[in-house]
Amino acid sequence: MEVYATKTEGVGGAIKEAVEDFVVEEVLVDGSKASVDGAVPSRVIGSSSQRQRFVLCVLVKRNWDTMIATRNVAKSLAVEPAKVQYAGIKDARAVTAQFITVEGLSMEDVAKADVRDVKVTPVGYVREALSLFYLLGNHFTITIKHPALSEAATKERIEQTIQELTTLGGIPNFFGHQRFGTTRPITHLVGKALTQGRFEEAAMLFLAKPSPYEHPESRRARQQLWEMHDFKCAVENYPKQLRFERQMLMHLAENPADYVGAFRRLPPKLQALFVQAQQSYLFNRFLSGRMKQGLPLNRAVEGDFVVAVERSGLPLTTMAKTVTAQTLEATNASIAAGKLRVALPLVGAKQKLSGGAMGEIEAEILEEEGVGLEAGWLNELSRAGGKGGLRTALTPVKDFQLQHASSESVGVSFMLLRGCYATVLLREIIKPADPVSAGF
Repeated sequence: MEVYATKTEGVGGAIKEAVEDFVVEEVLVDGSKASVDGAVPSRVIGSSSQRQRFVLCVLVKRNWDTMIATRNVAKSLAVEPAKVQYAGIKDARAVTAQFITVEGLSMEDVAKADVRDVKVTPVGYVREALSLFYLLGNHFTITIKHPALSEAATKERIEQTIQELTTLGGIPNFFGHQRFGTTRPITHLVGKALTQGRFEEAAMLFLAKPSPYEHPESRRARQQLWEMHDFKCAVENYPKQLRFERQMLMHLAENPADYVGAFRRLPPKLQALFVQAQQSYLFNRFLSGRMKQGLPLNRAVEGDFVVAVERSGLPLTTMAKTVTAQTLEATNASIAAGKLRVALPLVGAKQKLSGGAMGEIEAEILEEEGVGLEAGWLNELSRAGGKGGLRTALTPVKDFQLQHASSESVGVSFMLLRGCYATVLLREIIKPADPVSAGF
């Protein structure tokens, strides 16, 4: 993220000073919302009281990573982790509510789940496991602490920023800092090494590359492994909270050259996340490059990809067209009417680059990054995410409200479509000088 979409100065401040400052509530395509207050909606996506294969539940978690929370729920219920499915990953340092499904148990059994700072409330039975297909987006309620301006100036600045974004048609659809690791931004580097078949380098980046921003105990353990390359010693030294790292280390302690096998000890969704983070990094560079070159986000130019938009507002990224000189005028009329959006590529083995001016930007960035479109994107550890795809350049902000503003804090709420990041909107509002210290 190299540029801003708005010209206003930021209000300053920090997010996520307390876990309760960042509240996320999932919304499904049928309008059902998971609530952090424990309220359970009725008849979500066709749920019923008649027993079926899956139990649909609301999971409320506080200060938990989604993958770890659901694995602990599975452990508490004595089922395989794969039997607990969710539609989307939520922020870890936050209070979040989302839907999950649990396979093969009764509602009474699932209600017995016992995990610290996690509450599981059964809603009903459903025929299918939950997946991304059912997810519309997320509603956010955010508190920004210690704004730099007076109450009146803060309100005015935020209103101006939102007005600029409304005129634009939304926020630039960047992937947020957390996609890469805010305090240890290495996820995309691991993904790059994986897609290029450098499995040992990928493992050492994930396990051992230290960061000055992480907990000192974790940093020391990583530094020692980085210097000594001793997996057995690392198993003894790594903090218990580094659960995924420890899973890999225990495999490597017995099989020190089997880096592929070590990655396979991780959940499949986490394996895919590394590759997707590399795609996300390149997408962010493409989007920044487009903005720096002055190419519009809310209009197409020749060579751009455009995708159709559902009634719900979700983009149909598998239904894309390339804009030509002959179709440019009609395409921009459809974009203005909300029927199409400009999209940029998520690089992979099956995804072509844009044409025209945007394609030139993309090709130059890939050359700088030393990344190609060869079949390496589909090797034994990158198949889940390596095909590529498209992502819209803009995403709408729905139901934005400035809830309060004072010299101590600012409260805002809004909804974003699935796959979009609240921190990208907050970045436009705050314009942080240091994203790490500002909580991003």
